[in-house]
Amino acid sequence: MAATTKSGIITSRAFSRGNKKFPGWPTYGHGESEALLKVLNSGKWGIGGTETEKFEKAFAAYQDSRYCVTMVNGSVTLRNALIACGLEEGSEVIIPPFTFLATATSVIEANCVPVFVDIDPDTCCIDPEKIEQAITPHTRAVIPVHLGGHAAAMDEIMEIARKYKLYVIEDSAHAHGAEYKKRRVGSIGDIGSFSFQSSKNLCCGEGGAIVTDNKELAENCWSIHNCGRVRDGAWYQHEHLGGNYRLSQFQAAILNEQLKKIDAETDKRQANAAYLSEKLARIPGIRPLVRRPEATRHSYHLYIFRYDREYFGGMSRELFIKAVTARGIPVSNGYNTLIYKQPFMLKKEFGPFTGWKHTNPALDYSAVVCPAAEKAAEEECCWLSQNILLGSREDMDDIIAAVSEVHENVRKSNKVELVSC
Repeated sequence: MAATTKSGIITSRAFSRGNKKFPGWPTYGHGESEALLKVLNSGKWGIGGTETEKFEKAFAAYQDSRYCVTMVNGSVTLRNALIACGLEEGSEVIIPPFTFLATATSVIEANCVPVFVDIDPDTCCIDPEKIEQAITPHTRAVIPVHLGGHAAAMDEIMEIARKYKLYVIEDSAHAHGAEYKKRRVGSIGDIGSFSFQSSKNLCCGEGGAIVTDNKELAENCWSIHNCGRVRDGAWYQHEHLGGNYRLSQFQAAILNEQLKKIDAETDKRQANAAYLSEKLARIPGIRPLVRRPEATRHSYHLYIFRYDREYFGGMSRELFIKAVTARGIPVSNGYNTLIYKQPFMLKKEFGPFTGWKHTNPALDYSAVVCPAAEKAAEEECCWLSQNILLGSREDMDDIIAAVSEVHENVRKSNKVELVSC
């Protein structure tokens, strides 16, 4: 049973969650079953169905945008967005290194060059003060990542982009419904890219979408994702280079149902995250990421806190995570290897995508150093996934109790007990 100390930190003796489980993911019910059966019985599983168009209209409105184009996944949406903007071979695209691999591979697959810029250590989003320093005559775009669902510093980013005439493609894979100054992310830059992969707050197994207010960019994305066709053209008239990146009606049907509950789930995540941050911040050595006032709505695809080993007897983050996990709390170390340190980046094993050879033949990712991102990835950041934040207040107390108990054990005995639940 958890108890609260005078300092407000919840502690426990021999804390254990027993057989209790956090909410699973994804969640679904009768609505999804009926929607899938409706598509099945219609016989229109792909082209000619109505669910995809229905979702595109609804999601565009949800994200404060005029247009939406769905695609097979969020990696493809980033790649196709770059192509839709007209970026040419060797164009440089500024991105943060503390993100999922696809932020970089989409740039490479568009035959462009990823240029890494460090993060703001308080939010783990790209640091706008570092962007301008990385701009060269070959820079054509910047991809800010709304990491974990916290909006990047879009005012500063857009100001820089306008100054240097750069495209801004928002990587909003974690940020469905998140807001920057009460405006939905993805609608602020030229194009917003979303993922509906199975772990995402809005999911259908695999899927993605772009949103934009720019009709030309929307039509370019639509053509690229539909074999180079144009809306008023003949079926076998291919005006542009494109491929088949269309989302199926089955996936769209699930998304239409999932969209109905995302606001209630986001509200619950925000409430639980606020409670966790207040309590965890009282434990020495634990620092929840800062939520900037501009992030008026945080989708909390991830709840991230920083771990300082100095307050835990020098214990490594990996051992800390193991100790907390043994108490029934599924904490992870997240993106513990930055993209520019991945083997394929160091070897420049980019297959046929060789745009860098003409604009930057001396490209060497082993020379890249982003100190704030390296500290976050390799030493400090600890993650809880979004479904954990759908738990009860008692679940949140259990998280706090487990972290507090590990700290107390180390403080008193200078050793860690890996208590299994």
